[in-house]
Amino acid sequence: MNEKILKFSNICLQASQCGALKSLTFHSPKIKGERKKIRGTLKKMSGEIVVQLESFLSEGRVTQENIRVDAIDSVVEKLIEREFLKADIIYDGGSASLMTSKNGKVTLIVHGKINEETDAPENIDNNRKKKHVLTGEEGFLFALGISDKNGRVHDRMQSKFRQINRFCEYIIEASSRLNHDGILYVADLCCGKSYLSFAAYHTLSEILEIDTVMYCVDLKKSVIEYCSSVAETAGFSGMKFLAEDVSQFTSDSSIDMVISLHACDTATDAVLDSAVRLGADVILSTPCCHRELSQNIDCPSLNFISSRPLLNQKLCTAATDALRLMRLEAAGYETDCTELIDPEDTPKNIMLRAYKKNRNKNILLKKLDEYKKAYEFMYGKEPMPLPGQNS
Repeated sequence: MNEKILKFSNICLQASQCGALKSLTFHSPKIKGERKKIRGTLKKMSGEIVVQLESFLSEGRVTQENIRVDAIDSVVEKLIEREFLKADIIYDGGSASLMTSKNGKVTLIVHGKINEETDAPENIDNNRKKKHVLTGEEGFLFALGISDKNGRVHDRMQSKFRQINRFCEYIIEASSRLNHDGILYVADLCCGKSYLSFAAYHTLSEILEIDTVMYCVDLKKSVIEYCSSVAETAGFSGMKFLAEDVSQFTSDSSIDMVISLHACDTATDAVLDSAVRLGADVILSTPCCHRELSQNIDCPSLNFISSRPLLNQKLCTAATDALRLMRLEAAGYETDCTELIDPEDTPKNIMLRAYKKNRNKNILLKKLDEYKKAYEFMYGKEPMPLPGQNS
């Protein structure tokens, strides 16, 4: 068996045995059939801890199967070998993704280490309240209208609360990959009302206790002034609010991390290009709408899809984000993408992640060539140069 599949199955086993497993997902079936996706979580059944696998079938049907913790690795191996091209696991301390191409090439990406100090499996309560990075009682959440003065999250803001909480989990994971010495410099580009900015700053400075300076940049001056007053009231002295174009933003200090939540359409491209220009070590971005390609696609080979508006939208959404990741790889980053939260909460649910990596010139030139060919295939023209390129 492939050693990467064995390593992934062992991660699943370790995470399950120590109670660190949050979710295990199998998707992208090898052969179109009844079972579309499987999700696994830890459950306590008749006094025994098991991994409960929920299979999502055609016509909206769902079945459940309980697997002994000490047998989950062999089940994972069979599912990957026989049924699914992709599998993802999220655990306390990090995550891992396994991808198998149609020609059989296996790729494994692992972020972070399993936190073996998680609550012991025997203490798992199936009805326990989900632990969030934020509780709802934080003063800035009340000031921003997310929760009331008693710390209860408003019903209309539940989805937003889950979004920023999950984003903060990714920030915690990414912070472990940063080799910063002293102050951590973060930029939230196209920050809008700064829900994410405040949550991220609180997470880094108060939960992780990292000395943090965060630049929050957006064109809307009135929003920037409002958020600046909220930061002052909250005592967040490390937050700096700037009303300017993110493409023009500069900093006297090197930026360690760039984040962005739902920058609309090409604003996401401006965020990513600015992050590369600023030399950010980590980039976390969740795009919003994807109109630009859908209005400019020039690919006769895909007319059978692009001629149908609904399918064109789905095609261009996936292609746009894939091109963005290829562009980042050509700029020297290791990339992946994942779901931010349950897609039932919002269709704007893809998280693009990029980590700066030292790569030799030949690899970068190859990545750049691959990106240019993919861009030309979709647009029928050459792409704009990468940040820092003359041509």
